[in-house]
Amino acid sequence: MGKHRTHLVWDWNGTLLDDIGAVIEATNAAFEEIGLPPITLERYRELYCVPVPLFYERLLGRLPSEDEWAVMDGAFHRHYWARADACGLTAGAAELLAAAGELGRTQSLLSLAPHERLVPLVRRYGIEEWFVRVDGRTGHSASGKAEHMVRHLEALDGVAPERIVVIGDAADDAVAAAHVGARAVLYTGGSHSRASLRAAGAPVVDTLAEAVAVAEDMLA
Repeated sequence: MGKHRTHLVWDWNGTLLDDIGAVIEATNAAFEEIGLPPITLERYRELYCVPVPLFYERLLGRLPSEDEWAVMDGAFHRHYWARADACGLTAGAAELLAAAGELGRTQSLLSLAPHERLVPLVRRYGIEEWFVRVDGRTGHSASGKAEHMVRHLEALDGVAPERIVVIGDAADDAVAAAHVGARAVLYTGGSHSRASLRAAGAPVVDTLAEAVAVAEDMLA
């Protein structure tokens, strides 16, 4: 793939997939099951973090037990996947991916969504051809993306970390990028508030088009 071209590693949920509405609905449906009050989008973005049990610690004032976490996580995913099919791509995402591919820029997708669910979704939206690799989470994990990023880059044979920019909606995307020596651009349309994204130390943008432009400037 060449060591001197820009390579973009895209996040899925909250970045390419505009699913924050489904996330909030699923979160509140799960909260209702376990006796927690509903949360607003603004409050969610203020508190959300990875690993996800820490998000619940911020809500509850304590870490949930393993049994509590299993119930919370299971309830959320049951409600989320019931809503996921109604979500669309973020405005302009398909066009940006196509334009990047036509310019010869390589791209891949790394997500903490389950791999067996992620791949069919990417195919359904008609964007699979623009990725040299699509990796979702395999197995159970409540941790962040850093170690997944290591494995993802190992599989991207010939792509130098210093030519990689990660585009995501979470501070954890910046952490994962730094872990492998890559850079990151963070998008405000997903899970985090602007303030929490800024605290991650990466550039923060309001559109995916801006994210791609900033990524290009980084590696010019």
